Amino acid sequence: MDNNKFKEFIEITKRLNEIEIIPLLMGSVGLEIVTGKGWNAQDLDIHVPGDKRGWEVPPELSIFNWNPIMTIMNSMGYKLIDLHEHEFSKEGLSVEFGIIDTLPDFAGVPLEELELHREGEVEYYLLNPKRYLSVYESSSKDSYRADKNNHKDLKKIEFLKSMVFDD
Repeated sequence: MDNNKFKEFIEITKRLNEIEIIPLLMGSVGLEIVTGKGWNAQDLDIHVPGDKRGWEVPPELSIFNWNPIMTIMNSMGYKLIDLHEHEFSKEGLSVEFGIIDTLPDFAGVPLEELELHREGEVEYYLLNPKRYLSVYESSSKDSYRADKNNHKDLKKIEFLKSMVFDD
């Protein structure tokens, strides 16, 4: 597991909490925390409140509090490299922001089932293995993601199925 990416997530989250945002840690780093297994995380995927219509909304309007989030990221040395993907980069680390509010329609994940976690004073959400499975199964049907990450996602799906159905 890559604790450096998680530590960076905690630093970003500390700043997000200061503007009353409790983010959801998604992607491989979140999956590593939930499963205890390394998934070779390439980046940080952080979901924050936004317009549930997602891609239908102009990128500068789709994430609520986008300007304060940009200010935080810039103050931490990150540079915005792709507004459409809400992607920042610093020293080879990519941080992408997604929208929590798209999860119910995208993967059938009720927002009230997000699990609140604390690291010291820092608050963030994680999915449980069953909900991660829903997200990865939905993602595997997305043609862009399937072309980009299908092999890795299929391994995650199989692992999560064994976790969920062995309980």
